[in-house]
Parts: sequence; C-alpha cells; structure tokens
Amino acid sequence: MKKVKILLVVALSLYFTLTQAQTDAPKGYKKGTLTLIDNSSVSGNIKSNIRNSASVSFINEEGGKKKEYDGADLISAVIDGTNFICIKGDFFRVISKGDLSFLQKASDASNKPTYNGNEAVFSSGTEGKPDDYFIYDQRTKELKKVSKKNLDEVTASAFAGNTAAINKAKAINGDLSQLKEAVDIYNQHDN
Repeated sequence: MKKVKILLVVALSLYFTLTQAQTDAPKGYKKGTLTLIDNSSVSGNIKSNIRNSASVSFINEEGGKKKEYDGADLISAVIDGTNFICIKGDFFRVISKGDLSFLQKASDASNKPTYNGNEAVFSSGTEGKPDDYFIYDQRTKELKKVSKKNLDEVTASAFAGNTAAINKAKAINGDLSQLKEAVDIYNQHDN
C-alpha cells in the first residue's frame, strides 16, 4: 500500500511539473502576439531583440521551431502586455492610441539590411533614435518626431483646430512624456 501511495505522489508530481513546463514561456521569452505584414496573427512566446537589432524571436505555444521577425516583417507586436507598432522596420512603443498615436521609438533599423532574393537592400528606417517621442497620424500615416525645439510647430500641426489639446501641449514645461495627455484630449474631442 505504501508503494502505491509513493508511486501516486511521484506520478502526480511529474504530471504537474510537465503541465507547468508547457504553460511557462522559455527562459528570456514572454507571452505575446505578433501581427504579420499580411495581417495574420500568431501567438506564442516572444523574446525581444528590439533595442539591439529591431527584431524579435518567436516560438509558437506548442514549443515549435524558433523564428526571427524583423520590424519590416510586422505591423505590430504585443509583448507581455506592452504594445508596439512597426513603421519602416522600426519598433515604436505605443503610449497612447487613437486617430493620433503618441509613440516612443524602441529600435533603430537604419542601415539594417533586408534581402530581396540575394540582393541586400539597406533601409533608412525612421528618423530619430531610441527613446525619442513621436506623434503618428493613423489616417495619413504621417510620423512626426517631437523635440523641445519643434514642440510648438508639431503640436500646432497635429492638433490643428483642437484648442484644448494645443493648450495642454503648451503646459507640459519641456517634459515630452506628458504630451500623452494632449494626444488623449485630441483623440477624445476628435471623435
């Protein structure tokens, strides 16, 4: 009887260990979803190489073969609850989303080769460097870098006709991260 109980405990322990291993992401990976350039989505485990190489490593939920995706291969990514959109091969963290999105650049795809058959094509990526802020107009697909020097010009253009958003942008006192509130005001009043 004791042997049966021990065998049962060992079997249950092994079962729970294997079940847990199947639901946990591999080391260095986080759960997420990628939206591919053809508008299809894949969910699984994602390792971010965004900062270093403007790419991610993906393993499907069944633990299949690892696949690399560059920013040019993707429309967007959600990694451990953080949203990114991809523009011209670069990843941008989405801070606020609507007709206007407030983004922070997360990668630098400039001079990164992509291949058209055997021929290497070098992308210029987008302007700016990682951590710079941008306003992206979803309707026109226009991406505008925001800096302390061009803040008034960019916000007057992006928020044209929305006095509340323009006034909020003027009140951020140089802290560009606070521009999120002005973008939110614009998106609420624009609907």
